[in-house]
Amino acid sequence: MTKVTNGIRVTAKVKFKEEYSEPENNYFVFFYRITIENFNDFEVQLLRRHWDIFDSNGIKTVVDGEGVVGEKPILVSGELYSYESACNLESGMGSMSGFYEFMRTSDGVLFQAEIPEFIMEVPYMLN
Repeated sequence: MTKVTNGIRVTAKVKFKEEYSEPENNYFVFFYRITIENFNDFEVQLLRRHWDIFDSNGIKTVVDGEGVVGEKPILVSGELYSYESACNLESGMGSMSGFYEFMRTSDGVLFQAEIPEFIMEVPYMLN
C-alpha cells in the first residue's frame, strides 16, 4: 500500500509472523516495513507518529508518540528512510492506518503525511 501526501510518499508492507504467534492464546504477530520518501524540494524531519489499529474482534487501539523506532529521521529532498516494527492482534485479522507529523527544517512549519491503511490477515484464516 502506498500513499503520497504533501510531497511525502509512505509505503507499507506487512507479513504475518507465525513463529512469534500463539493462535491458541489469541495472539497473532505481524511485522510491517514502512518506507518514507521525501519528494519535496526541501529537507524534512519526522517528529511524531499516530496509529489507529483495528482488531476484527472490535478493539481499536490508538498509538501516539515521538519519532519511529526511537528515531526522528531527517530526509533531504529525494531521500528515503525505512524501518520495521510489529503489531499484535487478538484475532487473526485487522488493519492499521495513521499519519506522521513532519517539520520543514528550514522554517519549522509542521505538516502531516498519511500512512496508507494496510490489512493484517493470517493466511490460513482466508481459506
